[in-house]
Amino acid sequence: MAGELPGYLRAAIERRLNGVARGELARRSAAISLAYRSGSGSGAVLSSDADITAYLVTRLPATYAATAAALTEVARRAPSFRPASMIDAGAGPGTASFAGTATWPEIAVVTMVDASARLLETSAELSADSDIAALREARRVAGDMVTAAAGDAALVVASYALAEVSTSRLPATVARLWEATSGVLVLVEPGTPADFARIRAARAALIAAGGNIVAPCPHALACPIVAPDWCHFAVRLARSRDHRLVKEADAPFEDEKYAYVAVARPEVAHEAFAARVLAPTRMNKVAMTAKLCTADGTIAMRTVPRRDAEAFRAWRWLDWSDAVEAD
Repeated sequence: MAGELPGYLRAAIERRLNGVARGELARRSAAISLAYRSGSGSGAVLSSDADITAYLVTRLPATYAATAAALTEVARRAPSFRPASMIDAGAGPGTASFAGTATWPEIAVVTMVDASARLLETSAELSADSDIAALREARRVAGDMVTAAAGDAALVVASYALAEVSTSRLPATVARLWEATSGVLVLVEPGTPADFARIRAARAALIAAGGNIVAPCPHALACPIVAPDWCHFAVRLARSRDHRLVKEADAPFEDEKYAYVAVARPEVAHEAFAARVLAPTRMNKVAMTAKLCTADGTIAMRTVPRRDAEAFRAWRWLDWSDAVEAD
């Protein structure tokens, strides 16, 4: 499945589970899930090693998968972008750094910034057996998102971090992250209406600051999404045995919903496309229908009848989050 954890990361998490009672993990996992649903993020509840272990089992895989999906789309739309440096803002245990170096192995310098020294220590533990020197030798800085913006890197990622920034501080924080970006800034959040609102506000501010939208939008016009609708996507990932036990879940997979925006400096080349599929496509005996955000800045429903064999062949495999390429 998409966004599978690298082997070194899976092994490091499994080592932390040795001797840990699964019942205690389940209790702590429930508290973390409650924090996410309330929109307060994980920072307030990751106060002990046991909390962090629960997070690594139940939340890191999903956060990694969502971040990897967003970064993979950036790599697809900007194939000549080859970042040598990265800032992971609000890094937590380093999830975006793991996804970033998996997407661009040429990243040679990684800086992780987080307010929690305990989480930064965890990131070092998780990176210890990686074959990626940039992770093993990463610069780990205790500080907030503004501290992260004090650096300079080709790639700056803030993944599942903006929810912990107050609404009043969000514009200045996004502006500072953009200042730190010499290539591409990627913001990833959970796929909820409130989190999309943060992404939407950041998108507008970054366009006003001269940024070019790489993904997911096919345009840099005003966002056409109208409440109660919101723009989000989903990535499916396999659940480990421990994840299923802790969450008391039967399904061997979960779908993580996320929202994101990737914005580039003008010198970063990226490929235009015609539309983005905004929801699962619908297929019946006579046609397929897709909900699209189009390059002209509108939301449109496109129905392709089966009788139009050539068009149907081109469209039938498209699904939620896919780009419709320009003619």
